Amino acid sequence: MNEHQIDLAPFYKFAGDHVAVGIHAIDSKGKTILYNRKMREIEGFDFQELTDRSLLEMFRFDQTQSTLLKALTSGTPILNIKQTYWNRKGQEITTINDSYPVFDHDVLIGAVELARDVTTLERVIYQPLKKYEEPITFASLTAVSASMKNIIARAEKAAAAKLPVLLVGESGTGKELLAEAIHSAHDSELPMHVLYCHGTDGRLIDELGEEIERMQHGTIYCERIDLLPRALQLQLLEVVERHMAGECYFVASVGDDPVELVSSNTLVKDLYYFFSAMTIQVEPLRHRKEDILPFVDDYFSRHRMKVGSVIRSLSDEVKKLFLGYDWPGNLKELELLLDEITSLVTTQETVTASMLPHHFKLKTQSGSLQPEDFLVRSDKDLLPLEEYLQEAEMYYLEKAMDLFGGNVTKAAQALGMSRQNLQYRLRKIKKNAQST
Repeated sequence: MNEHQIDLAPFYKFAGDHVAVGIHAIDSKGKTILYNRKMREIEGFDFQELTDRSLLEMFRFDQTQSTLLKALTSGTPILNIKQTYWNRKGQEITTINDSYPVFDHDVLIGAVELARDVTTLERVIYQPLKKYEEPITFASLTAVSASMKNIIARAEKAAAAKLPVLLVGESGTGKELLAEAIHSAHDSELPMHVLYCHGTDGRLIDELGEEIERMQHGTIYCERIDLLPRALQLQLLEVVERHMAGECYFVASVGDDPVELVSSNTLVKDLYYFFSAMTIQVEPLRHRKEDILPFVDDYFSRHRMKVGSVIRSLSDEVKKLFLGYDWPGNLKELELLLDEITSLVTTQETVTASMLPHHFKLKTQSGSLQPEDFLVRSDKDLLPLEEYLQEAEMYYLEKAMDLFGGNVTKAAQALGMSRQNLQYRLRKIKKNAQST
């Protein structure tokens, strides 16, 4: 190297670690050789972990789903692909990936993936019950039922007294909205930190303790503490008890009756006692159907303001269908259905039965689908095999979800598949339904 030449390696390393795009490179055998700081932020892994274990094992998707492996095996670039999966922190992340094979003198030596993190954008657009442009307050909650009014009144008292709160309810009932409203009533100017307990490990709980020490003030919301293994529940208990005399406010949620969870050794008793200074049971939507139409009206109002649509109401026929359906997925299911409907709306002001997705029509015909509906029906032509299999899969997975009250973890265990695989299939069904 002469005096005019500069070693560019330190510059490349600096740029790779500070660029706002995630970079993940593998060699020809699929071994990770480069994993930059942004990719670690997105996915939560360390470089050493990826070199010790396979790509498929770490992310729990098959080879046909990994754009990085596709680029390696095909030898062709795969561009602008949106990919959703679960990271090390147990959080669902969405990236838009550009994946390239890497050649050295026409010899394939590996592949590199550039990932743009669009998780926040996806949550704004797609995540159920998170479409609010402003902080969620008790005034944001559109409930009119007596049970929800009582819940809001109790939650307001808990926030005023700064009592730890345990929210109890099925998946999709809006516990996270209530937690955020409690936080806003406590002090909306302070930060709110959420621990997603599914997929959480000991390291993340330690990080929560460090975050509490940094925050000093604010709200800590531990979502679904009953999904933590007992050892991690004990670790979480030690962290929250250590800071209970401080200025942080604690809220948690569980998916089932906490007393039964304690009796079955699913929930550590002392962790339950810590959060249960005020226990608030959030009823499923099927028990408070008077909240359905106000929720729909609020959704349409926000949709008009956000995208300039003219949609305003449901037809009488659709209202009857909505009020007659049991909504096993609760508010999340209702909102996802409204997402599907409004994605196809152009100039319509009223949602009619003809605008409802096919899968919802099937579920509301005579209550629900029956197994024999997938045989040759006298009133319908024989379905093409692809459509038949899609309908059958949709029926079977939704039956499993209904059977376990919308609990993805329990349904996945019963079906003999991973939670991530089940969620992938449910998303795929939803996308197929939207495209039909």
